Amino acid sequence: MTKRTGGDMGELVRIVSAADGELVGRTRLQKTAFLLELAGLGSGYEFKYKHYGPFSDELASAVDLAPLLFDFREDQKRSGWGGTYSVFTSAAPYDGKEGDAYRQLVSLAKRANPIELELAATAAYLASVGDGDPWGETVRRKPEKAAGGKIEQAKALYVRLKELELPEALPDI
Repeated sequence: MTKRTGGDMGELVRIVSAADGELVGRTRLQKTAFLLELAGLGSGYEFKYKHYGPFSDELASAVDLAPLLFDFREDQKRSGWGGTYSVFTSAAPYDGKEGDAYRQLVSLAKRANPIELELAATAAYLASVGDGDPWGETVRRKPEKAAGGKIEQAKALYVRLKELELPEALPDI
């Protein structure tokens, strides 16, 4: 895939298509897109650290505009605890090969526990900006989410992500 700068709204459709037409959660979408960027498979979205880890303002804006231009939907659903969450859908066919690195990464992120994905992406982000102890810093920033074995599960998820054959290796952490 040719690397573009400034992100690409069509990338949202590609991510959802690679996830077999459905991806649940804005946080999951952000972390998946970040990992694609880090792996050299993204479209040029820039990420900064926010409360939930790596976050792209451009990507958040694209989510709002993409339904106007592409086969892309965001539906808000009510959770059991009363909050809402997003379900992204697209019937557009995936434009890559079955089993390629892009689809493998998206599929792994789709199946992952969302907190574990958030923790793994946060540690990867911190490593990518030079933090010397990205897992320790992740625990420091997100103690409630890292508790109860979640940080160990996030590390196991990261190992599975590292095992993928990616154009650019994820940081060793």
